Amino acid sequence: MQKTIIHAPMMQLVGITCRTSNALEMDVGTAQIGATLGRYMGEMAAKLKNRKRPGITYVVYHEYESDIHGPYTYFIGEEVTDTSELAPGLISLVVPAQKYVRFTTNPGQMPQVCINAWQEIWKMTDEDFGSSRAYIADLELYDERSADPQNTVMDICIGVK
Repeated sequence: MQKTIIHAPMMQLVGITCRTSNALEMDVGTAQIGATLGRYMGEMAAKLKNRKRPGITYVVYHEYESDIHGPYTYFIGEEVTDTSELAPGLISLVVPAQKYVRFTTNPGQMPQVCINAWQEIWKMTDEDFGSSRAYIADLELYDERSADPQNTVMDICIGVK
């Protein structure tokens, strides 16, 4: 994976969420991310209004209880210019401006390319990041490089202090 330090501005997103943890996601019986992703892509994305950058989807991991071992909120949605008219079932999320370490994956098949990237990130130390993790918001970015599920390239941005 390629690693870059970036400073991202505040973003206003609209989408859907679930509350989960890495432990829950490891068990097919308790995993929620797949169902949330399916619901978003299947019915909720079409309800978005005021898209700022159509075709770019964000996943945000936020509201961390502690660290990678505790519960967090999973959000999937898009950046918008206005949140005054939300369709039923959609929520807004403001992601604060933050410093990130951006990891760009090598091309691979979904979901394995994402799983492999996260497994590599979870093994990293503060020294690998160049700072300690902030646990405010971590992002996944899906754009035109992610259009082919057999040959996906994606960015994972880890918030750091």
